[in-house]
Amino acid sequence: MSDQEAAPAAPEAAPSEAQPAPPAEPVPAPEAEAAPPAPEPAAPAPAPPAPKPKKPTGPSPGQPVNLTVDDVNDNSVTLTWDAPEQVGPKGLDGYLVEYCKDGTVDWVAANEKPFLSTRYVIRNLTSGDKLHIRVKAVKGDGISEPTVLDQPLLIREILEHPKIRLPRYLRQVYMRTVGQVVNLLIPFRGKPKPQVTWTKGGQPLDPKRVNVRNSEKDSILFIRQAQRSDSGKYEITVKILDELEDKATIEFLVIERPGPPENLKLVDVWGFNVALEWSPPKDNGNADLKGYTVQKADMKTKQWFTALEHYNRTSCTVSDLIMGNSYIFQVFSENPCGLSEKAAVTKDVAHIKKTAIVYKPEKYNTRDFSEPPTFTQPLTDRTTTRGYSTQLVCSVRGFPKPKVIWMKNQMEIREDPKYVALINQGVCSLEIRKPSPFDGGVYTCKAVNPLGEASVDCRLNVKVPE
Repeated sequence: MSDQEAAPAAPEAAPSEAQPAPPAEPVPAPEAEAAPPAPEPAAPAPAPPAPKPKKPTGPSPGQPVNLTVDDVNDNSVTLTWDAPEQVGPKGLDGYLVEYCKDGTVDWVAANEKPFLSTRYVIRNLTSGDKLHIRVKAVKGDGISEPTVLDQPLLIREILEHPKIRLPRYLRQVYMRTVGQVVNLLIPFRGKPKPQVTWTKGGQPLDPKRVNVRNSEKDSILFIRQAQRSDSGKYEITVKILDELEDKATIEFLVIERPGPPENLKLVDVWGFNVALEWSPPKDNGNADLKGYTVQKADMKTKQWFTALEHYNRTSCTVSDLIMGNSYIFQVFSENPCGLSEKAAVTKDVAHIKKTAIVYKPEKYNTRDFSEPPTFTQPLTDRTTTRGYSTQLVCSVRGFPKPKVIWMKNQMEIREDPKYVALINQGVCSLEIRKPSPFDGGVYTCKAVNPLGEASVDCRLNVKVPE
């Protein structure tokens, strides 16, 4: 009997232990399942799920636009898109990229955290799968509607014919100077990754002279210090699957300054002119000559002056030389790299002789310009008012220049501040300052030179205002 009593005691103890559980708020659901017949505890069960969903702190952003596939191969996809039209002043937190296999609804997140770039590469894909891809914009707690590719994308390598995009400056002869660095970047296209090979004149390149670096999109040919032996035709070949290929040829020329002309001679000297002749240089610097530069120097000053530039012939005439001087000449050869370091100099000296010239002056009859004084404009009578200055004017000619004397009533006017006498280019003037009735009378202008004399006179009346 004691065992049976103990047995029911155990179930009584169980509810006593279960009764402290309801006060614990975190686990209300187990309590409802433990006592399903009781109607009162079942009512609070739907209340806890309400606070779990988080409300967005702001409006949801707009969805990305122009989702396109930039590149695809057998294990990755490159996507690009544009930002939503409605972003807001604070901008976006980033984007989420998801994909799922065709025929399923299991979307897989390609990135764990949002990122701000509008370009993304999904890697480690399985070749042959068809994938649906979508992109969402994230802003705070808000997520935009997804932008989905129109059709499922097949993950496989796209075959693209190889094409070399040779830069424009390499489509003609590419010239460099000896010692310069050569660094040629040749871009190309093609999928899968093409095989790139370089040859020079049909032979492989010398790795000691030329370095080549190839990538998926370009090839670089590098020469640290160019030498004339590096000149030639370089051919680049881009090949895919041993069937598709494209070729391009680059004509490369390494040049340096030419040597000096040969056999410079002084052929003839006549008058103010000198004739020169020479031969082309033995070494043209690995480039066509652009011409010659001819210079002259006077033996007195030894300073060189250019007489001809970019001259294409091997003979010339230098003119306009100075009589009595002696000259030497030198000639430089020129190519696209510049003038030759040395010049060919004439061994002989050109002497420009003076010609005997006797000056015979022309005979001509001298003319005697001497003449006695003559008045071309006489004095005229004047009437003035007391206190108002007046002026008497006449003109005279004669050679030698005559001396002019002014007189009043036959008395010579000497240094008197009341009178100012001037003569300019034969025009004689006498200014009478603030005349009074006493200054009235007959004024005479007399001109005298070694050949004679002449005089003119006039009367001056001074009125007194009433």
